[in-house]
Amino acid sequence: MPIAPLSAFLRPTLLAASLVMLLGTATDADAQRRRAAAPKPPPGPTACTDFYSFHNKDWLAATPVPAQGMVTALGELQQRSLQQQRELLDTAMRQPANPVQQLLGDFWASGLDEAAVEADGAQPIAPLLARIDAIRRARHIPPAIAALHQVGIPVAFNFNADVDLGDLGRHIGYFTQGGLGLPDPAFYTRGDANSQALLGRYREYVRNILVLSGVPEAQADAAAGQVIELETRIAQKSPSLVDSRDPRANYARVAVRDASRQYRNLQLGEFLTAQGVEDDVVSLAPPALFADLNTFVAGLPVEQWKHYLRFHVGSAMAPYLSKPWRDADFAFRGRLLRVDTAPPTRDVLTLEAINKAAGPMLAREYVARHLPAATRERADTIAAQVRDALVRSIERSTWMTPATKAEARAKASTIRIEIGAPVEDLDFSVQPMGRGSFGGNMLIASTWQRREEMKRIGRANADRRWDVLPQQPALAYDLAQNRLIVSAAVLQPPVLDLARTPESHYGSYGALVGHELGRSVDIRGRVVDARQDVRMWWTPEDLSAWEGIASRLAVQYSAYPYPGLTALNVDGTRTRDENAADLAGVELALDAFTTANPGATPEALQQFFAAWAELWRQQAAPAAAQHAAMTSPHAPGHWRTNGPLANLPAFGTAFACEPGAPMQRTEAEQIRIWR
Repeated sequence: MPIAPLSAFLRPTLLAASLVMLLGTATDADAQRRRAAAPKPPPGPTACTDFYSFHNKDWLAATPVPAQGMVTALGELQQRSLQQQRELLDTAMRQPANPVQQLLGDFWASGLDEAAVEADGAQPIAPLLARIDAIRRARHIPPAIAALHQVGIPVAFNFNADVDLGDLGRHIGYFTQGGLGLPDPAFYTRGDANSQALLGRYREYVRNILVLSGVPEAQADAAAGQVIELETRIAQKSPSLVDSRDPRANYARVAVRDASRQYRNLQLGEFLTAQGVEDDVVSLAPPALFADLNTFVAGLPVEQWKHYLRFHVGSAMAPYLSKPWRDADFAFRGRLLRVDTAPPTRDVLTLEAINKAAGPMLAREYVARHLPAATRERADTIAAQVRDALVRSIERSTWMTPATKAEARAKASTIRIEIGAPVEDLDFSVQPMGRGSFGGNMLIASTWQRREEMKRIGRANADRRWDVLPQQPALAYDLAQNRLIVSAAVLQPPVLDLARTPESHYGSYGALVGHELGRSVDIRGRVVDARQDVRMWWTPEDLSAWEGIASRLAVQYSAYPYPGLTALNVDGTRTRDENAADLAGVELALDAFTTANPGATPEALQQFFAAWAELWRQQAAPAAAQHAAMTSPHAPGHWRTNGPLANLPAFGTAFACEPGAPMQRTEAEQIRIWR
């Protein structure tokens, strides 16, 4: 075989190399063509296109969508406050430092001791059941009703202390509808299949509680029927839930002597004496219901009343008794009404019980531990500045008429600011609880709280109590007392964090304050004037102007897609009042910040807006998002962030956004309330 020249060996190699190069070039060209033809992925969010997603991207990436419910920044704050309460109670249980801590520690220990709860069985309610068993005649029924109200178990009707709508500075006793085991009177009277099915399940629950309370199995069905029949009679004369939410519908002043005379069988005078009430005037509504109750006391069988009272004692106390009681309660109220997937753990159940029956005791200890003086001072300072901003904004308002402006200025300038806790006037002398009976402790604490509640009636002390507990995160405007209420628990991240920059305090806490203070003179606040008289002080022109603003907001938010859902937008009409309050809140907080910090840099403004965005972080399961979309008065967190900011020129300045960008509406599109 002849030997080929060297060049002949090289030629195929070079050719192969060339082919590789050509193929490579051809492959890259195809890829480029494919890339050019394929749609480009949308650009990531920027401050000017979607500030919520831009600023919160790390939190959203680290927080997966839950399988059920919602995860929110303010929900995380709520969980933190609950953990703080648990830790406080643990300390009180181990090393109580004062008599109140001793009471709380014993209450906590008794609830955590599941073995003791099981051994206790139904003993805590045995005296109450014996009291009911002793009823022999119709005249014995009203004293039994009064005795149950004394321990915090309302039956037949409700009786509570609340602000007197005729004199907002004092409390009056309110007799109102109640005495039902189902949450809506309509459930007893509607004939649709769902209502009837619920009523059937409720009857099973009533039967189970009656058997647990000692009614023989053979009599339980008939006894449950009697309970349902009595509650149905009450429901037939009870206003609907919607109608009963209007406080004016529940207000009807009447002299106690007249009410006692008119509803003689109910023994209302003796009832008030048993509650420790000495006032000579009460509110009683609806009168038709109390007329029927007056008839029922004398006209229905005593045994029917005894079954009714026995059931309500058992139902009210079931969560705090042994396992068969708790199982019955959870099967109906937990799983069916609240749609809970599992019963609460012992610590959750016990903490709920303490807050329900001894909340003010826990409040005193919580405030002492978790509200530093520096935090209180900072919160008070910013709130006062936002209040001043509201007064300035009213003065330059273009939508209020002159007379309305004057009333609004007078009202806004006199708003009181209460930080941390209410003015306390409680008597903490309580019967010793001990650690042996959780249910017994619940009744002791509930009786104490009821006693203190009744002390409010007939006194000019409406401004001394709150409707929220300091250990619960809350920031609210009290319309009746023209005051801002800021609980101790809310004054922590993300609402107020002293470790953050000062400007962030205004963007989070300050904006929430503005949200609430704006309600003093908006569509909600127009029904109570500067002298705290209940009257409509807006003119028709003011209402028309407000409706114009609110309608534009409804249009803006209705264009926003609902996060996590397809083919569904935000209900701008249902959420418009809260959206207006959000916009007002940010406007007022921004005014307060720039007034206190003239010449604030764009970087400082960016911190302000970032703090607002962090408040509304949210991840929702599809079912939870769907429910919120259909029922919530609030827009989802995404749009609670972006919606107000898109109307603010200061946001566009801070982030150099062009007019017409998603986060910077044009001047003609921008909606304003207080700027």
